[in-house]
Amino acid sequence: MTDIAFPSWPDVAPQLIEVAAGRRPAETVIRGGIWVNVHTREVLDQHDIAICAGRIAYVGPDAGYCIGPDTQVIEAEGRYMMPGLCDAHMHIESGMLTPAEFARAVIPHGTTTMFTDPHEIANVLGLAGVRLMHDEALLQPVNIFTQMPSCAPSAPGLETTGYEISPEDVAEAMSWPGIIGLGEMMNFPGVAQGDPKMLAEISATQRAGKTVGGHFASPDLGRDFAAYVAGGPADDHEGTCEADAIARMRQGMRAMVRLGSAWYDVEAQITAITEKGLDPRNFILCTDDCHSGTLVQDGHMNRVVRHAIDCGCDPLVAIQMATINTATHFGLERELGSITPGRRADIILTSDLTALPIEMVIARGQIVAEDGEIKVDCPHLDWPDSARGTVHLGHSLTAQDFELAAPAGAENVTANVIGVVENQAPTKALQAQLPVRAGLVEGTEEICQIALVERHRATGGVTNAFVSGFGYSGKMAMASTVAHDSHHMIVVGTDRAQMALAANRLAEVGGGITIFRDGQELALVELPIAGLMSDSPATEVAAKAQKMVDAMQACGCSLNNAYMQHSLLALVVIPELRISDLGLVDVRSFKKIPVIEPLS
Repeated sequence: MTDIAFPSWPDVAPQLIEVAAGRRPAETVIRGGIWVNVHTREVLDQHDIAICAGRIAYVGPDAGYCIGPDTQVIEAEGRYMMPGLCDAHMHIESGMLTPAEFARAVIPHGTTTMFTDPHEIANVLGLAGVRLMHDEALLQPVNIFTQMPSCAPSAPGLETTGYEISPEDVAEAMSWPGIIGLGEMMNFPGVAQGDPKMLAEISATQRAGKTVGGHFASPDLGRDFAAYVAGGPADDHEGTCEADAIARMRQGMRAMVRLGSAWYDVEAQITAITEKGLDPRNFILCTDDCHSGTLVQDGHMNRVVRHAIDCGCDPLVAIQMATINTATHFGLERELGSITPGRRADIILTSDLTALPIEMVIARGQIVAEDGEIKVDCPHLDWPDSARGTVHLGHSLTAQDFELAAPAGAENVTANVIGVVENQAPTKALQAQLPVRAGLVEGTEEICQIALVERHRATGGVTNAFVSGFGYSGKMAMASTVAHDSHHMIVVGTDRAQMALAANRLAEVGGGITIFRDGQELALVELPIAGLMSDSPATEVAAKAQKMVDAMQACGCSLNNAYMQHSLLALVVIPELRISDLGLVDVRSFKKIPVIEPLS
């Protein structure tokens, strides 16, 4: 794996040898620290690190002989020297930021390597969008490796995307310099059933010698799971309980366990290590989805590692799960993930391995952040007009577009309802009795309306259904063009007129998130790039996102990170019930079902 912006180990090996042998001064020496060795799971007091050409040349008790007149000396002052943190599976678009601004947000938190799957933008802009994300990623002062998205659409026949990814697209992307493998294979039924298209994508990746990402979002660990593993996916992040983590590891997969803005899956699975005593080498930490507010206020991979420690994990094991385990999984253990000779000089200085304050961050041998402040530039691409203005409704929407007619003569109906589950990606498939007024099905205090508005091809299509769990009250609506994974527009509301106002507003600004109540806009987060991202600084986006969270609460929603729940209601590869532009989808059977059950 090469990076066009960073020299390979063979290119600089002569320099590293000269420094280690004392025949050439190091560019930088970190002196007097505690070496966190993730290979042996040790902490070794009073060690130094010598750096040359962005890589580590020497680690040992005395690098004084590597210091020359122009060598930068960093005094560790007895602090721990640990590897920079790696996020094994994530979507930059979920931060509502471009790769440059995402990097700017997470570098001060100690993240120096990210493995990103830009399948959000792939659904909107296709291969061209993936290339834009890939190219900006390679400009950054930290390591951002790109996984080529595998599933756009994620569930063929059950949703319509802006673009479709083909095996030919995957094969082409495998030749790009920053591509590390195939993004999460969400079409797990397709793999289990031997779908030729899915197997062609996996084959192209394996022939390129790269890693196939997994996504098995089913509690059934029987024959379909066995068939999926046999198909080639090497990891999975969709586990929600201890049995899921154990099953993946026993079958030779890596269990990627996430703590995102709304996904709290670490505590339930880490007991496989802390209580069952299984080998932790195949247990990897990741975030999957973190919005800008979480990044600015709470952190990134440092937050995940702290949480794992709080859940009873040994600090050194937790650090391995966010460094060497991740690097090994992607075949990069000789390139990064540890503080050892030849590896990229990605290093964190911290005074406490449990609380994990990130006091200094070094990436590729350069100080990139100190005491929470970034010290380097994160270059932007000039995003083209083709990546903007992607919200096409076809016509201005009205309240009538959000009406759902009842069967003739019905006074109430049995409706299939999406049930939101706090802090988890899965939903519940519920049924409820809903009232009928003037021939239209209405929500209740507990159940409000949800609509999926087509926004890629200006068809004017609106799919209406019902959702419970948000707790909204009064006349309000929330709309978002972030609607994983097809990224049409999701509108949730208690009043059809407010739903129309919110949808039309997002068409006006080119995408984002908005909340209306009683005809007034309470919050707006503009996301002009593909309707998914802003190229504004993370602090500005986070401030607008916080207003959005506050507005949701003002409308009666008390769920933790309810926005993330909102944005995944169209993800038709995670059980149990989802909405798409083609209808209501039961993900347990991968079949469309009626919103209103037929009268008996």
